[in-house]
Amino acid sequence: MITGVWKGKIGRQKTEVKIIQKGDSLTGTSYYYESGSNYRRYSIKGYFNADNNSVVWWDDQLIEEKNGRFTIGAPGKMAMLSRADFNCPGGGVMLLDGKAGNKNDLTPGASVHLDKGGSTNFTDEWDFVIDNYIVGANDPEIIDSVALIAFKEPIPQKEGPLDTSPPIAQNAPKRGMVSIPPMPVEEKHVSSKPLTIQEKFIVRTPKYVMDIPLKGDSIELRFYDNAEIDGDSISLFLNERLVFQHIRLLGKPYVVKLAVADLKDSNELVMVAENLGKIPPNTSYMVAVVDNQRYEANLQSTEEISAMIKLIKPKPALINNNPGKDREVIR
Repeated sequence: MITGVWKGKIGRQKTEVKIIQKGDSLTGTSYYYESGSNYRRYSIKGYFNADNNSVVWWDDQLIEEKNGRFTIGAPGKMAMLSRADFNCPGGGVMLLDGKAGNKNDLTPGASVHLDKGGSTNFTDEWDFVIDNYIVGANDPEIIDSVALIAFKEPIPQKEGPLDTSPPIAQNAPKRGMVSIPPMPVEEKHVSSKPLTIQEKFIVRTPKYVMDIPLKGDSIELRFYDNAEIDGDSISLFLNERLVFQHIRLLGKPYVVKLAVADLKDSNELVMVAENLGKIPPNTSYMVAVVDNQRYEANLQSTEEISAMIKLIKPKPALINNNPGKDREVIR
């Protein structure tokens, strides 16, 4: 199971992540710490793809912060986004290995190395769900109710060094029995914050549309609303980096120019819908002008998919110089 306590490092930062699976979604909490009295705790959101064992999660909200009296650094200042592979090499070992970076930047710069198992360094509400996950605590209503408690009323931590011994629950249930926490009376539904445009980019599947060859000095991209003008707006990601945001699709084109010299040999340009307008889906008519040549495409984006085009630099021709023969261009 992906559900459990994962401990190790993200970059150079000591990290503990408690991941709880609910369908394809992930929730839980992350701790970045130097000691039991110097840490930051975030709520997390994410997704797990069982087909290829890929895991994506990000720090959603800072819910607890504690600094010791004598501290050198402040861990967890930057909310992170992590992508990792869930692999089991054998012998009961389970690993999450991948890359992480600034949640708002999306550029991976730190390594993720987490191992599953062992006792938690931080006792919180998710321990009950993890300990009883396979005997009833995987119920979505239980997970949602614990989330309401965990993300609003964090348990204060004791000052001092980490206690690595297993937590002892008060009034622990008898073996084979599951004690279900009471449902909150004040709220019946879990309030969810709308996804940021970076989170929408991560969770939506890119759908390939076409290749556009790169020539000359620049490429000009013109974006129009492809149907009735109904308030559609989009963002553009180039090679996983947000480059243009809040592009309103109208009858007149929104023009974007990119210098060919600044682009890679192969580039992915992804159109992410910020909204679906009054008439879903979000549709854009794109015209690309490269070296006086025109390329057209209809791009469609929904809450599940984003449109993706590839900008490709043609490979240079090879010159074959054989003695006694004319130069032959090999394509």
